[in-house]
Amino acid sequence: HLATSLPLPSEGDHLRPRIDLIAFMIDIKSKYSLKNVEASLAHVAANFFLGKVCFLVTGVGRVNYCSVEMSSIWKLGEVYCSPVLYCELELERIRVATAQRLLRMLQICAGHVPGVSALTFSFLLRNS
Repeated sequence: HLATSLPLPSEGDHLRPRIDLIAFMIDIKSKYSLKNVEASLAHVAANFFLGKVCFLVTGVGRVNYCSVEMSSIWKLGEVYCSPVLYCELELERIRVATAQRLLRMLQICAGHVPGVSALTFSFLLRNS
C-alpha cells in the first residue's frame, strides 16, 4: 500500500490491513520529498521506530543533481534509530535487489522469520 504522506485518512481504518513496515522514500533530487517525510514522521507511533521503519533514498546515482544534503538523511536515520537504504530506481538490477531487500525486511517485521525480530534486524542494518 502506498501513501503520499501521513497521517492516513481515517475513513476505512477498519478495512486497513496491519502495518508491519513503513518505508519512507526520499528522492535525493527533491527537497520537498525530504520535507514531506519529516512532516509525516510526527504521525508515526513510537513503537514503529523499534525496527519497523526505514528510509529508502532514491536517485543516488545522480549525486551532481542533489537537492538534499546527505547529512540530513544520515541524521534522520540516527535520530529515528532506523536504517537508511540507498538505491537507483532507474537501474533494473539495483531496483530488483532493493525490492528483494525490502521484501526480506517486511518478512522479518511481520514475524515470518523465526528467531529474528524487527528490532534485532534493524540494529544489525544500522551497524553494518
